Amino acid sequence: MYLEKMFGLKGKIAIVTGGGRGIGQVIACGLAKAGAEVVIISRSGAEETVKMIEEDGGKAYDLKADVTDEAQVDHALQTILDRSGSIDILFNNAGICMHQSTLEATIEEFRQVVDVNLTGEFIMARAVGRIMIERGIKGSIINMASMSGTIVNIPQWQCSYNASKAAVIHMTKSLAVEWADYGIRVNSLSPGYIATPMAVDVPKELKDAWLPLMPLHRMGTPEELIPAILYLASDASGYTTGSDIIVDGAYSCQ
Repeated sequence: MYLEKMFGLKGKIAIVTGGGRGIGQVIACGLAKAGAEVVIISRSGAEETVKMIEEDGGKAYDLKADVTDEAQVDHALQTILDRSGSIDILFNNAGICMHQSTLEATIEEFRQVVDVNLTGEFIMARAVGRIMIERGIKGSIINMASMSGTIVNIPQWQCSYNASKAAVIHMTKSLAVEWADYGIRVNSLSPGYIATPMAVDVPKELKDAWLPLMPLHRMGTPEELIPAILYLASDASGYTTGSDIIVDGAYSCQ
């Protein structure tokens, strides 16, 4: 009962963007296990994730929307309000990464990464923040950042990704201060190398280069991110806002 009171999310409505696979899918399932009704927003749909949650006894549905399109985001959020009545938690997870030399990358490619990773998170956070303020909801917004917002990954080159995630961390701090008087907490999560398709399906030479640099000598699992998300989403983190929680197996300590 104590843990349920501290970390439970019963009666809460939680949005997860990009929850059709990978980290987003695992976190969506974790939020549902903690009692939240989960709404997944993605461009291609998340039927598999919804089915996983429902088969486990949870409540979930998905909506198709592009987080970089304000009109689509506003429509999706209104649908959630009409169907579920509230928005209490946002896990801003949608993101992309391109491994490429800065000299070879096009401006269009750079803008695409920044548009999804930074602008998309800003659009979602601002729209949800506005709803929380208008309705007096003391909610939690969790932005997906990365250890790449603090360190520069090697040996791959990913300047656009690193820059976008560093900006997410500072955007998070800015929103936390701006919305503190409304009781809205804004934090970010910075994972290290996590065993998802994005990290696993990379050239073997990259993974061979990463492993010796990992103090724990392995990648993390998406499931190992759930406790940090539950902390940030629940009442347990009532005095935590403007923080960036790094979960990288001590990689960035070096």
